[in-house]
Amino acid sequence: MSAPLYLFKGPEFGERSEAVAAVKDSLRKKFGSLESYSYYSVETEPQAALVQLYSESLFSASTCVVYNGAEVIKKKEDIEKIEAWAKGAGDSSALILVSDATACDSKLEKIVPKENQKVFWEMFEDRKIPWLKNYFSKNGYSVDDDACEEILDLVENNTQALKSECSRFFAVFEPGAKITVQNVDQLIEHNREENAFTLFDAMAEKGKTPQERLETSLGVLQKIRLSKDSSSVALIAGLAYSFRRLLAWHNLTKAGKTDDFSLKTNGFSSKKSREQQGAAARVWTLGQTLAILALLSRADMSIRSTGSGLEDVYLQALVYSIVVKKGASLAVWEDGWPVY
Repeated sequence: MSAPLYLFKGPEFGERSEAVAAVKDSLRKKFGSLESYSYYSVETEPQAALVQLYSESLFSASTCVVYNGAEVIKKKEDIEKIEAWAKGAGDSSALILVSDATACDSKLEKIVPKENQKVFWEMFEDRKIPWLKNYFSKNGYSVDDDACEEILDLVENNTQALKSECSRFFAVFEPGAKITVQNVDQLIEHNREENAFTLFDAMAEKGKTPQERLETSLGVLQKIRLSKDSSSVALIAGLAYSFRRLLAWHNLTKAGKTDDFSLKTNGFSSKKSREQQGAAARVWTLGQTLAILALLSRADMSIRSTGSGLEDVYLQALVYSIVVKKGASLAVWEDGWPVY
């Protein structure tokens, strides 16, 4: 039997998330109940995840820990401790290592059973329209090529975001309908929900001054906060994902790996994603990107520990620090909150 250790890599986080959910569902089905935890390498050392796994739950029969950003696990002692846990762990717990990159440290990959490893590649350009057509067809609809192009221009090019946005058509139009560009404009372009990714785009918008980008970004933030599913923790996690992608872009360009193959294997296969990262890289340097990731980590911990009383004020200060100060903290902090 394989060790309860998994490694899911690659930028297609829609399918990757489904694989993580499948592991959790398997544990829940087998043991009846499950406690699930998520950690991010930018803020938590791997040992913290192991501590959680070694601590038996009093309320659930199984435990699953998801550790995001596994590409940073390189220390020999960290890898050895993960291996030691996996060798002694029972089948009621699981550690899922997740990475946006397509490769992790070879010593880490070696300790994960081959059958528990998978790379989730971003769809190549020539697969995107056929994927959309097939998705609409499976749900009883058809869609124009031009409408597909419009959807791909407006929606994050991963299966999770595409499914979420395209499901709107199924609620509005009768089965058998053919979706056109006009339908896309009406349903997505003019009613697009703002989220962490559209906020990132607003903060990095090409051709705008910092003051203009700040104004636009605060408007997007306000729309997000007014939505019924608004979550500051989820918002910060989405921003952290976007800036980790930017960090990967910076590292590739610094290493001179800007050829088509290198970009595709690191999740930048579409023209849109390359344009987005290029624009963001002109706004934030490599060092500033690292500072912003640290800032987001502190923001997440502060909001989790302090509560929701001043969330909106804190998130506005966070956007200001990212757009105007480019990752530099505000001058004075008290109990985790900015003081003006």
